[in-house]
Amino acid sequence: MKWLISLLGAGLVMVTLRDLFHTLWHPTRHGGLSRLVMTGLWRLAKRVRSRGRVAGLVGPLAMVTVVGMWAFTVVLGWAIVYWPHMPGAFTFSSGSKAAQEPALLDSVYLSLVTVATLGLGDIAPDEGWLRLVSPLEALVGFALLTATVSWVLEIFPALTRRRVLAIRLALLREARPTDRQLDCTAGALLLDSLASDVVRVRIDFTQYAEAYYFHDGEDHSSLAAMIGHAAVLARHGRSARLPEVRLAADLLTGALEDLATVLDERFLHTHGPPAEVFAAYAADHGRPVTPGGSPLG
Repeated sequence: MKWLISLLGAGLVMVTLRDLFHTLWHPTRHGGLSRLVMTGLWRLAKRVRSRGRVAGLVGPLAMVTVVGMWAFTVVLGWAIVYWPHMPGAFTFSSGSKAAQEPALLDSVYLSLVTVATLGLGDIAPDEGWLRLVSPLEALVGFALLTATVSWVLEIFPALTRRRVLAIRLALLREARPTDRQLDCTAGALLLDSLASDVVRVRIDFTQYAEAYYFHDGEDHSSLAAMIGHAAVLARHGRSARLPEVRLAADLLTGALEDLATVLDERFLHTHGPPAEVFAAYAADHGRPVTPGGSPLG
């Protein structure tokens, strides 16, 4: 029975490590528990009246919640591993009152101290297998801290790339380039660079799915509000006289269709054409559809 309880705790730790791996390091980022937390908070924020203020907190709050969930389950899992063997398989420092406490409380305390790599030493494993398992928890704690820092450092560059593309599209919408201005080498380069930016954002949504749940602020920096204008530019470019402009426009159209596919499969589930997906994307982020931006349809 003792070993069954310890195996249950080890299974809880493995589930947490699997979720951490799939959230941070797997190429497609299909974290199970973390994705449920973020989706749940996002849907809850949509029901709040002052959605604009709350939506800006969803992304950071979701990351904090997920990291807290990982830490809690790791601590709890290792405490369950220790619990059936407490206090007989452990030694206590002289004068310590820890042995007088309930076994579960001592197990949670030892797990917290170990995962935080404090190493107070008032409770130490005495059996051989526990002396091997306990340092592994310290390694997992260090990995969890490192993973949290790397997650923060990875997500914000992805958000920056998305917002830069949105601002570029906002500036182009305000500039209102004519068909004649687009029908030149500079126009081809412009459409090609936009296609590259759209592809980067598409990859970001694949590898950093949690970036979807971050609010972009004002309309001019919101990709949800501005993505429609990229399709408008692509549509004008496809009717250009120069073949290089038409090619660049086709590349931009393909990139937008690919982005719409990713957004629909992972977040929106409209099963509609790209124009419908982008409209749903804008609505999901509380943004109006860009005028004239019902593209690709």
